[in-house]
Order: sequence, then C-alpha cells, then structure tokens
Amino acid sequence: MPHVTMEYSANLEPQVDFDALCRAIHTTGIATGLFELGAVRVRAVKCDHYAIADLLPQNSFIDTSIRIGLGRSQAEKERLGEAINATMKKFLAAQLSQPYFALSIEVREINTPLSWKSNAMHPRIRHLAKASSLDKGNTE
Repeated sequence: MPHVTMEYSANLEPQVDFDALCRAIHTTGIATGLFELGAVRVRAVKCDHYAIADLLPQNSFIDTSIRIGLGRSQAEKERLGEAINATMKKFLAAQLSQPYFALSIEVREINTPLSWKSNAMHPRIRHLAKASSLDKGNTE
C-alpha cells in the first residue's frame, strides 16, 4: 500500500500533466518511509461525465482516495495525507488559483480480512534493494 486513485474531470486534461502528477505523488508516498517501493500504486482515472457545483463548464475536480492497509498510527496517516496534499497543492497551484477547481483527498484504511492481493513485484524489488545495499557495503 498505498493505492492512490485520482478521479478527475475530463476538462482538466489540457491543463494537467497527469503522468507527472502520478509520479510526484508516487515519490511523495515513498518519501514518507511508510511503504515499500513495490507497494505504491498511483493512478488517474478520467471522468467524462460529471456535474459539478453550479454546472459551469469550466468547473473541474480531482477527488483523491488513498487506500492503505491497517496498522499505521493516526499520526502516520495524517503525515501521509498532509504530504500528498502538499505535493498536489504545489503541482496544481494554477488550478487552485482559479474559482472553478475542487481538490479533495481522503486516506482510507482497507479492511484487511476482506482484501486479497498477489504481488509478484515485491520479491524482485526486495532482491534488487538487498543487492544494492550489499554493493554499498551495508550488511544490515
């Protein structure tokens, strides 16, 4: 974890580089120190159909859901949300300066007994990290 999903209004596509935003959020998630590299997933989902506020055509939104596994303290969850919020606000400063944009971010805990995952990336990334650590003379 985390799984970060941004749903966004289609009218933002010409204004926002969503590939770069996904990478910025990914970097922020890793920098918190709360997650393994192989666990972080960030995606942006365009919404072609929406109705926002007073229905002006220039109204736009990004609704961000950050799903994490159980076991982190309230302070860690807040630190994660605040870090991603800061990254997104910096990245989206132009949109936030206009009176037509809404940004929302929510951290949600996944009910672990009702969540099944298979991740073939973890062994590969852990092996590479261990090899890199050994190359640098770190023996943990």
